[in-house]
Amino acid sequence: MNTVSAYIFRQALGPLLAILGALAAIAILTQGLNQLDIIITNRRAGWAFAYVTLLALPQLISLILPMAVFIATIYALNRMQSESEIAVLYGAGVSRRRIARPIIQLAVLAALAHLAINAVAQPWSFTERRETLYALSTDVASSLIEEGSFTFPAEGITLYARQRGGGGELRDLLINDARQELPITYTARAGAIVTLDGAPAIVLRDGQIQRQTVEGTVDVLDFDRYVLQMGTEAIEEPDYFFLKASDRTLYELFFPDTTSHYDQRNVEQFLAEAHGRLSAPLLNIALAMIALVGVLVGEFRRGGYGRRIMFAAIWALVIRLGALGFQAAAADDPNLNALQYALPIIVIIVCGVMLGGRGARRKRHSLGPSVLSGAST
Repeated sequence: MNTVSAYIFRQALGPLLAILGALAAIAILTQGLNQLDIIITNRRAGWAFAYVTLLALPQLISLILPMAVFIATIYALNRMQSESEIAVLYGAGVSRRRIARPIIQLAVLAALAHLAINAVAQPWSFTERRETLYALSTDVASSLIEEGSFTFPAEGITLYARQRGGGGELRDLLINDARQELPITYTARAGAIVTLDGAPAIVLRDGQIQRQTVEGTVDVLDFDRYVLQMGTEAIEEPDYFFLKASDRTLYELFFPDTTSHYDQRNVEQFLAEAHGRLSAPLLNIALAMIALVGVLVGEFRRGGYGRRIMFAAIWALVIRLGALGFQAAAADDPNLNALQYALPIIVIIVCGVMLGGRGARRKRHSLGPSVLSGAST
């Protein structure tokens, strides 16, 4: 890569990283807020929030990377155009294709990174994410107990735990059981929530039972260990854990388990996801080519290129949404999977023809003699 190409490459790379980081941060925040209902009641809230949000990053990058490449290309070329750097390069004999070459190289690198994310990073992260969320949603102690507050894990039961220790241990418990006619109060120095015969229960240690009698007196019983059943209504049955299309590797998408009823019903969806992952990296090149055409193709305008950039942005958005639409349609009709590849390839070919047209030579000649006739091109 010569000096001119390296300069143009750097002009696009910096904005790409900045835009990708900003869009990823916004997407991560939005994704993290969707999981607050599960995480805020869990004893590992801080760790779980950060870990689950981080695991969503590969798919978020996969979704926004093509548009980030487009925006970075538009920004870099428009800045160079407004500061007359493009005009100087034309005057020095640098062709439009040579200006476009480092941008295309950057788009190819982005496409390769995109393919690696789709093939390796996303399946692993989504599988890990789903397993983590499943573990959080089925954590009985976390779903029933809120540290330092009175909670109502089941009808007729009021529970207070001053502190939650390591390994799910609860300390300084106070439980009022009003499920029978005469309520019973339990106090204990420690306890833990367990599942017995599919229903939650609390194992209390070193405590006391206070039972009111019909005569109005209170019977007090000390115990070393006591198991309090909470009933099946205290916990909802979790959904079955299975891997969705976004969680699977490419091999699992192309060759699903034919003995699984879920896999048999979703074969077409799996194929659409697999082809979508393989074709999506081409969008990085396609949208970069649209940006190149939007800025470089056309006559010089002193007033700027806002209108051309607006039309390029509209086309880029249409192409991106079209790719998502073809993937969704292919989930119902596998014959449409070819369109997922055809769309970006057609855009690349059309934009390539426009970049290499005779307009580039006319524009270069219209600038007059080279202002950098002694410079190397």
